Amino acid sequence: MVSSRISFLLTAALLAAAPPLDETYKDTAEHIIQSALADQDGYAKLSYLCDRIGNRISGSAALNDAIQWAAAQMRRDGLENVATPAVKVPHWVRGREEAEITAPVRRELHVLGLGGSVATPPAGITAPVVPVADFKTLDALGRDKVAGKIVLFNVPYEGYGKTVAYRLMGASRAARLGAVAVLLRSVASLSMQTPHTGLMEYTPNDPQIPAAAITLEDATLIQRLTDAGDPVTVRLYMEAHMLPDADSANVMGEIRGREKPDEIVAMGGHIDSWDVGAGAEDDGSGCIASLEAAAIIKKLGLRPRRTLRVVFWTNEENGVAGGRAYRAMLGDTVHNHVAAIEMDGGAEKPVGFGVSGGAQAVARAKEIGHLLDSIGAGTIRDGGGGADIGPIMGDGVPGLGLFTVGTHYFDWHHSRTDTVDKIDPQEFRLNIAAMAVMGYVLADMPERLGE
Repeated sequence: MVSSRISFLLTAALLAAAPPLDETYKDTAEHIIQSALADQDGYAKLSYLCDRIGNRISGSAALNDAIQWAAAQMRRDGLENVATPAVKVPHWVRGREEAEITAPVRRELHVLGLGGSVATPPAGITAPVVPVADFKTLDALGRDKVAGKIVLFNVPYEGYGKTVAYRLMGASRAARLGAVAVLLRSVASLSMQTPHTGLMEYTPNDPQIPAAAITLEDATLIQRLTDAGDPVTVRLYMEAHMLPDADSANVMGEIRGREKPDEIVAMGGHIDSWDVGAGAEDDGSGCIASLEAAAIIKKLGLRPRRTLRVVFWTNEENGVAGGRAYRAMLGDTVHNHVAAIEMDGGAEKPVGFGVSGGAQAVARAKEIGHLLDSIGAGTIRDGGGGADIGPIMGDGVPGLGLFTVGTHYFDWHHSRTDTVDKIDPQEFRLNIAAMAVMGYVLADMPERLGE
C-alpha cells in the first residue's frame, strides 16, 4: 500500500515536471492540421467507397469488395503490415417488402424492414393496427386488445439513446401480447417520407414476428385516422431472412513505431453499413478520416514512438463481430494497446473527444485537446469509446470517441439518404485533422495515456 502511494507520488511529480503536451507538440500539430485542411485525397477516397462500391451490409458482395479495396488503398498510402484477418459475420437479407393502408383509406406506406426481422407469411399479413406511444401504454392494453393485431410504435424522437429501445425490443414486447407484426415510427430526427432501418433483437422466449420501420408522416397519418374513430387496417409483406454466417474480415494497416513498436494506438471506424444509402456518414467517413489521418502523418515524414494502427472493423451494424474478433486476435497482447479511438458519429463539424480511462487519461487528453482549439475541436469530456472498441475497452484499454455538432446525423442515419453529398468537404477535413493530431500525439507522447 505504501509502495503504491510512493509510486503514485513519483508519477505525479514527473508529470508535473514534464511540459504540457500542447507545448511539446504545438508545431507538429499545426503542420498536421494545415496538411489536413489542404487535403483533397480523403474526400476522393470516401466518394469512391460510397459511389462506386455503395452500401455494404454484412455478408454482401459489396462489403467484400470494400474490404479488398480498403486493403489495397492502405498499401497505396504506404501503411505497413496491411492485413485482412478473417471474421465470420451474420448474413441477413432484406428481400422484397411493401406495406399499405387498406382501410379506411388506401395509401402506400414507405417501409424498411428492421435488420434481423423475420418474414411475413407468403401472402403477407393484413390486420388492424393498434398505435401506442410507449411500452407502458402497450402493456396497459393487454392481450385482449393486442392479440391478432399489428402494433405501431408511434414514439416521438427524444434522442437516439432513449428512442432506440423501441426498435430493439418492440417486436418481442408486442409479440408477448399476441401481436402479429410491428411497425415502428423511424428512430430519426427527420423523416421526409424516408424510413430509417436498424438492428432489432428477439428475446428467446417470445414469438418472432415481422418488424418494419415506417416514416413519421405515415405513422402520424395512422394515428390521426385512429384518433378520428376510424380503425386502420394495414397489409405488410416482407421476405426478410437469415442465411448462414458469411466470410468477412477486418482491415488493418500501420505506421510502425520507431521506439516501442509493440505498443499500439488503434484508430478507425466500421467498414460495413446498412443495405440502403451509401454508408457515407455511417461509417465510411470514420474509416476514411482515420486512413487519411495516417496518410498525412506518413506524408509529413512523422513516425511516432509507438505503432499507429488504422483498423476498419466489420459488422458493427448487426453483430459487432469485427470488434469481438479483433479482441480475440490480440489475446494477452491486448494490454499492449495504449489507446483506441473510434469515429462513428458522422463527419459534421468536430467538437472534440470523449475519453474513458480514468481521471489521469482525461487530464492528459485535455492537453492534446488544446492542440485542436484552433479548429474548434478541442473539447475533451469524460466518457467515450465506441461499439467496435468496446471489447478491448473491457480489458482496460482507454477508449476515445470523436464527437461532432451532430446537427443532422440522425436525419440521415440508417436511411437511403446517407450519401456522400451529406458530407461537407471542409468539415470532413476538420475531422481528418482531429483524428490525425489525437492519434499521433497518443502514439508519440513519452508515457502511455493514463500513466
